[in-house]
Amino acid sequence: MIPVASGVRVWLAVGHTDMRRGMNGLALQVQEALGRDPHAGDLYVFRGKRGDLIKVVWHDGVGMSLYTKRLEHGKFVWPGASGDVVGISAAQLAYMLDGIDWRNPRHTFRPQAAG
Repeated sequence: MIPVASGVRVWLAVGHTDMRRGMNGLALQVQEALGRDPHAGDLYVFRGKRGDLIKVVWHDGVGMSLYTKRLEHGKFVWPGASGDVVGISAAQLAYMLDGIDWRNPRHTFRPQAAG
């Protein structure tokens, strides 16, 4: 689990990324392609071409971290290609990591009342 504070900025790198890249390669992509500082404390999320794998790069002030998540079923909901980066909230990232559509989260199952 990523200990994300509610005020942390989360950025989605639009398009797909080569998932063979590691921490240094993704941090370099943040710096060169997105024009942002990978050491500023923001989270940067990248999605693979198939859509079932994401990587998150984050510098917490002490060191760089790389988190990976793969969905067994389905794909991560990802924004269309309109720019280089899209900002979302930490709550929306939590929905995304659970495989929920972060753009319009809603319950898909409601248990019936007992009795």
